[in-house]
Amino acid sequence: MAEEAKWYIVHTYSGYENKVASNLEKTIENRGLRDLIQEIFVPMETVTEIKDNQKREVERKVFPGYVLIKMVLTDETWYVVRNIRGCTGFVGPSSKPSPLTEEEVKRLGVEKNSVEVNYGVGDRVVIIDGPLEDNVGTVEELDTANDYVRVNVMMFGRNTPVELDLSQVQLAD
Repeated sequence: MAEEAKWYIVHTYSGYENKVASNLEKTIENRGLRDLIQEIFVPMETVTEIKDNQKREVERKVFPGYVLIKMVLTDETWYVVRNIRGCTGFVGPSSKPSPLTEEEVKRLGVEKNSVEVNYGVGDRVVIIDGPLEDNVGTVEELDTANDYVRVNVMMFGRNTPVELDLSQVQLAD
């Protein structure tokens, strides 16, 4: 059933996002629906706020009034989510909620895909995809959390740093 689970967006009263998420968690546990409703996510970001000449780190909701839920859509799960206090409904046509596409899920950063690479800073790599395909360079910076690598490539007689996705590069032989 895990393959059928998709991400849906639920609209809530403003300020009730965390309450809806916690009430939904309790309901899932009580009804034994963990295999159908798998994850509940309220997107948050840390923002530096300056107030009265003092800096403070503040957690702020990215999408106020919305909660993301990964679930298998059935009549029962639709009913459970729809009837949580503070929830006004699913985003999408009223008769059938529409799931997020793979691209939207990736853009929102809801699911993190970890990528393992067999190269590190200072290694010689070959670019295997994109306009610089088959060029060889040296890894200058590696950021697996953000899925990018900076490679120094020789172009027009000069070293040129190029930022690429981790999947566009492989270790040179």
